Order: sequence, then structure tokens, then C-alpha cells
Amino acid sequence: MAQTTIQRALISVSDKTGLVPFAQALVKRGIEIISTGGTARLLSEAGINVTPISAVTGFPEILDGRVKTLHPRIHSGLLAVRDNESHLAQLKEHGIQPIDLVVVNLYPFAQTIAKPDVTFEEAIENIDIGGPSMVRAAAKNHAYVTVVVDHEDYEEIIRQLDANGGITEQTRRRLAAKAFRHTAAYDALIAEYLSNQVDERTPEKLTITFEKVQDLRYGENPHQQAAFYRQPLAESGIAQAEQLHGKALSYNNINDADAALGLVKEFERPAVVAVKHTNPCGVAIGDDIAQAYQKAYEADPVSIFGGIVAANRPIDEQTARQMAETFLEIVLAPDFTSQALEILTQKKNLRLLKVGRATQINRVPFRYQSVAGGLLVQEDDVQDVCRQEIKVVTERPPSEAEWEQLLFAWKVVKHVKSNAIVLAKDRQTIGIGAGQMNRVGAARIAIEQAGDKAQGAVMASDAFFPMKDTVEEAAKAGITAIIQPGGSIRDEESIQEANKHGIAMVFTGMRHFKH
Repeated sequence: MAQTTIQRALISVSDKTGLVPFAQALVKRGIEIISTGGTARLLSEAGINVTPISAVTGFPEILDGRVKTLHPRIHSGLLAVRDNESHLAQLKEHGIQPIDLVVVNLYPFAQTIAKPDVTFEEAIENIDIGGPSMVRAAAKNHAYVTVVVDHEDYEEIIRQLDANGGITEQTRRRLAAKAFRHTAAYDALIAEYLSNQVDERTPEKLTITFEKVQDLRYGENPHQQAAFYRQPLAESGIAQAEQLHGKALSYNNINDADAALGLVKEFERPAVVAVKHTNPCGVAIGDDIAQAYQKAYEADPVSIFGGIVAANRPIDEQTARQMAETFLEIVLAPDFTSQALEILTQKKNLRLLKVGRATQINRVPFRYQSVAGGLLVQEDDVQDVCRQEIKVVTERPPSEAEWEQLLFAWKVVKHVKSNAIVLAKDRQTIGIGAGQMNRVGAARIAIEQAGDKAQGAVMASDAFFPMKDTVEEAAKAGITAIIQPGGSIRDEESIQEANKHGIAMVFTGMRHFKH
């Protein structure tokens, strides 16, 4: 492949950003423009000479515009191999002129289905057929044809025309790859929409698409390349957060922030979550957000240093002053008052993320986890149990105060890496054992962290007790109530041990493994 010149361009775009000056620049350089529908009208109104598509095909646009570019005179002009004598002879025989530049982007399908009142019929009408066909044809024949699907590339096209008189092979190949990504993402979104319409939750082929938010300095470690992408139609989440202050987010920042946001969503009352390495290190509920932050800080004042903090209420001046006393990496909240921003922006490197309504319950339907050569897909862990569904299995039922703490701890333990144990007291975590190879080890870590505070606290476990040893450890520490899934063949041993020490224990019938 060599450098190609451009004599004839076909332009048909839904996103008309920057189109008129680009078309004017093409005409100024002697390039003929063929166009369709609304694009042709816009260019004509701007005083640009345009050849209607029907003048090329000899056939009018029909079926309400469904058929206009699907014609041999268009696709032959795009697909002809320019150094194939047979192809050129056929073009000459049928009076077809080659097309050297295709500027096409597609019907706004994503924007259409994002509308809350969109009908199925409206969505279907916004599935582009002719556009992807032209883009794919031009991209396939990029040895001779330049394809542009993004207005960000207009400037480079003009620059190369002026510098070289044509478009380089490297640029044509790059734009062809971009064009196929464009159509692939478009088709993936349509496939996802139609699959959802018929409730195909795990289809035989999974097609999902994401769009880049930013390149990251590196991944988990400096030697790993990384980038951040978001789903096009996601309504809320860390990918939709607005960064108000601080240096750019890192890979680990984003991962930790997502974990913090996922947990703080669990609570309706004012709550604050502190996270390190995707595990919560301090979680608390308060009468207001300032009290919730203070209690979350006191839950583990060592681990919160350099941590990520999420709140489910706007950060006010009082809370900001408390936060400013500790080194934090990120603070996420629905919003920040002007006084809070004035205080927190004094910290140059502190990232402040406004997450709006992302702290409300709005679950991601599926979670994706890559493995070597594959992808694991599962529903998000959104199920929870209410008190009425929980079974009391010991002689002593929990008191009302214990019930409140048990339900609080149960929400937290769901977000701790397995094997997980959470100790809670006064609507505050006091000890967390995360990611251990055995459950009693996780319990010992949580109890050691709690110290004397474990006396009179409650315990939550993300999965059942395979032996009674965890209950024994709880009894030694002064734990008064336990919540766990149950379901072990040795449940009775744990129940008897709890009865022996007067511990109330309840079974949820639901586990919350988190790997």
C-alpha cells in the first residue's frame, strides 16, 4: 500500500460536530462531495456544493430513508481494487467512479435507547444499516480508501492532504481499525439491547462494549499498562463520577473507590466507609455524616491513613475539617458544600469525587472477571435478607440492640474478601478479618483488632462455620451474638457451643463469598 490521493468523498453523518468547516476544507482542495439526507441539506445550506446520493445511484431514497446508499454504484466505488485491471474495467463499463474518502458515523442508537420513554419501535428505527455497510466496505478496502468515523480525525485528514497531497498508509490502516471498532461497538450495543428485550441473560455469545475514559499511568504496579473504560449506558457508578479536585486517579484508586461506593450504597442512614486494598477498614452509621465519619475513622485509625473514604451524604464543613486532619487518597460523596471544598482543596493531592446519586441503590446487573483466555460473568450480589427471613437457631434470641448490630455487620461482611469476619458494636465496625485461608484465622484477626471493644459486640461471617472453633474464639472475646449463613454438616456443634456460652446465633440461609 502507498499513499492515496482523494478526489471524491462520501459524507453521511449523524454527529455533525465540525462537519461544515471540514467539508469546506475538502471542497477548497478540489474534492467532490457526495452526501445524503440531512447531511446534504446542512452542507447545501452552508453554501457547499454537494452531489446528492440519488444522482450517483440513479435511484431515489425510498422506504422512509431505509434504503439510499445500499447500491452497486456506491459499494463498487468503495470496494474496487484500484490496481486490479479487471475491477477498473468493470467500473468503466458500468460508469462507476471510485470513492476515496468515506466520512460516516451511525444513527444515534445509544442516545435513543437511553431515553426513559423510548419505545421498542423507535429503538429499531435507529438501527443503522447503510452506514455500517459503507464503513465496513471502506475499512476493508483501506489500501485505497480512507474512512473517518470520528470528527476528532478531521484535522489530521486536512493536515495530511496539505503536507503530503494524500493520506498515508499508516493513517488509513489506523482509521480502518478504528472504523471496525466503531461498528463492532455499535452492533454490540444493539445485540445487548435486543438480548435484554427477550431476557437472554447468558447468551451463547457475549458481546459487550466499553468506551475509554482515560489512559492510566500504570496498573496495579508500575510495570503494567492500564486504561479505564466505562459502559456507554451506565447511569451511575465510579465511571460516571465527576472529579472536582486532585491528581489523576490510578488503577488502584479506581478499584478501591468502586469497592467503597458499593458498600456505602447498602445504607439508608448517614454512613461512611473507609477502604484499603478493596477491603473496608472502617464502616459506621451516624446521626449525621460528621458523626459517621468520626466513627469510621475511630474504627481503625491506622488503616484509614492513605485510604479511600465514601459517604452517602454530601460532605459539609464539619466533616471536611475532620477529614483534613488525616491523609486520605480519595473522598467520594454525592456532593460537597462550598465550605467543604474550600477546606479539602487545600490538600493538593486529595482526589474529590462527586458521585451524585450513585450512592443510591442502583445495582450493576452483571459483574465481569477476566481469567486467562476467558471471562467469568455473574449477576451482581444484590440479594439480601430481611429480619423476618433470618432463623434464630440458639436457645437465646438476639435482643433488639443485637439485631440492629447484626444486620449492620451483615451488610458490611458482604463486601469483605473471603474468608471474612466482621465485628460490630454501636453501628460501627470494630474488627475486620479479611481474605484469610481459614475462617477461624479471620476471626482471630478481627478479635485482635477489636481488643477490649469485642466485649458485648456481634460477629458476622460471610459463610458458614465448618467447625465450632470460630464460636469458641467469639466466646473467649465476649461476643454476644453471631450472624452467619448456616448450612454446614456440623452446624449443630456450633449451635451447641453458642448455647453453652449464652451467645445468640442466627442463620441467614445466604452466603456472601467475595473473591
